[in-house]
Amino acid sequence: MTKTRTRTTRLWAAGVALTTAMALSPIATPASADTGPGDGPRDRAAMKYAEKTVKKMSIEEKVGQLFILFAYGQTADSNDAKNTALYGVPNASQIIEQFKPGGFILFSARDNITNPTQVAQLSNGLQHAALDTGAGIPLLVSTDQEHGIVTRIGPPATQFPGNMALGAGRSAADARTAAAISGRELAAMGIHQNNAPDVDVNINPDNPVIGVRSFSSEPELVSAMGAATIRGYQDDARVIATAKHFPGHGDTATDSHTGLPVITHTLQEWETIDKPPFEAAIAAGVDSIMTAHIVVPSLDDSGDPATLSKKIVTGQLRENMGFDGVIVTDGLEMAGVREKYGDGEVAVRALEAGVDQLLLPADPRKAYEAIDEALDSGRLTERRIDESVKRVLAMKHAQGVIARPTVQVSRIGTWVGTGRNLRTAEQISDRTTTLLRNEDASLPVSVQGKRVLVTGWGDSTTVTLAAELTKRGATVTTVATGAAPSATQRAAVVAQAQAHDVTVLLTNNVAAGSAQQQFADALYGSGAHVVTAAVRNPYDIAKLPDAPNMLASYSYSPVAIGSLARVITGEVAPTGKLPVDVLASDDPEQILYPFGFGLTW
Repeated sequence: MTKTRTRTTRLWAAGVALTTAMALSPIATPASADTGPGDGPRDRAAMKYAEKTVKKMSIEEKVGQLFILFAYGQTADSNDAKNTALYGVPNASQIIEQFKPGGFILFSARDNITNPTQVAQLSNGLQHAALDTGAGIPLLVSTDQEHGIVTRIGPPATQFPGNMALGAGRSAADARTAAAISGRELAAMGIHQNNAPDVDVNINPDNPVIGVRSFSSEPELVSAMGAATIRGYQDDARVIATAKHFPGHGDTATDSHTGLPVITHTLQEWETIDKPPFEAAIAAGVDSIMTAHIVVPSLDDSGDPATLSKKIVTGQLRENMGFDGVIVTDGLEMAGVREKYGDGEVAVRALEAGVDQLLLPADPRKAYEAIDEALDSGRLTERRIDESVKRVLAMKHAQGVIARPTVQVSRIGTWVGTGRNLRTAEQISDRTTTLLRNEDASLPVSVQGKRVLVTGWGDSTTVTLAAELTKRGATVTTVATGAAPSATQRAAVVAQAQAHDVTVLLTNNVAAGSAQQQFADALYGSGAHVVTAAVRNPYDIAKLPDAPNMLASYSYSPVAIGSLARVITGEVAPTGKLPVDVLASDDPEQILYPFGFGLTW
């Protein structure tokens, strides 16, 4: 099983794997030549609309089109003191009236989302406010429905297990189908732009911010799956896809939400690893690309994050790679982009770099004021603003936002979370679970009439799995221990395991020497029949050498946990293949389980 290869060899392998990835995952082509950016009738009509509309707009309205804002609250008229503190007005309708933004983004964590019907009502309310304001241009309503660990809208909307799980399934057709289903449901809720897919190549097992959000550690598999996902969203569902995070966030140990990562790839490494998925996204007709708040010295040695780098945004993405769609920043409230400059200056520098949409400025009033001052001083020109506004307006028109800004709330049940969609999601998820180890042939296991203990990480995840096993005739006890169980808790659960027929241990990001690792080792040494499943990163197996068996679900989404239960009990044979290399924890040059590995029975 164990083998070694140098970093140079890994990069070479990444650069020549395209034939294999494409053979595993053939990509369907779009239904017609005019479904994506280009020179088809839809695109010409969109550009004509943009050219005509921008001439009628005031400079204030133009600047507003560059911003994507948010508001706390479940309706457009929900008053919240946090809105007043940030914007000076209490609700979304007044924010739209005052700031005239081109887009609005929805978050579950900011009290925007409870269920699909409410989301549709909120979206309609936001659109009515926009249509009654200024130039009366509809908003781009967006969200981050990546699925897996980044899921903004939960059930009854259809859930999928996320990118790395799809990478394990190796089916571009499944990736496209998942995006088409998700995109149609988002469109039914009034959401026009999804900040997905993540096309970062996750070659760093310690990456704290990407990980399973990536399809794979192999650029060609990421490229194939990303392109299929984009076609599912845009061609099949008419929802704007956003490939992220350019120029590539896959090799960092720093989270750009809290710090400023530095990517040390050489130019050749960047061209081999990080660039190909974005080239594939552009070839697939992606409407939008999101920048990363990362420093890449080989592309720009100024120390500025890519979001603020003209060499990267304009030089690489626009000029060298030929992308003429909309470039959107990652959230400007994130620490990674705010370390060097003030919140107003960041907005100006992003526009100077070449971006079109300014997402979530930390201080919207300062950002608007800074752009106004830059225009007054001549640092920014109205012509430069017009370039971005035209792109944004053309994208809105091409994706039908101008023609159909609101949705029929009464039809939500017809489109969202249908039985057909849910069954398809289960079938796709069933093809992703990966069996990494089964040394004692203890899998699969019948749980009918057995006493089963479900323990380990995740309050809701352990409960979800327990419910699935209960359906299959088990008598289940659930003890969630989290990521850091105390010594007392570990001892108590080990004693319980010895009194059960089967113990299922769920792990999440096991670290060497951690309480989670000690808990697992104690269970393995107890003589209990233990089944182990990593419900996030597959790298956990490197920290658990004594585990007699190991499954990887890549996700703790309920749909993935349902598939996990079916594999554990033998209803479904595991067919997933590792989409990453699993390296030894004490030797990053030693591969314990290579890309493509996966057992079955």
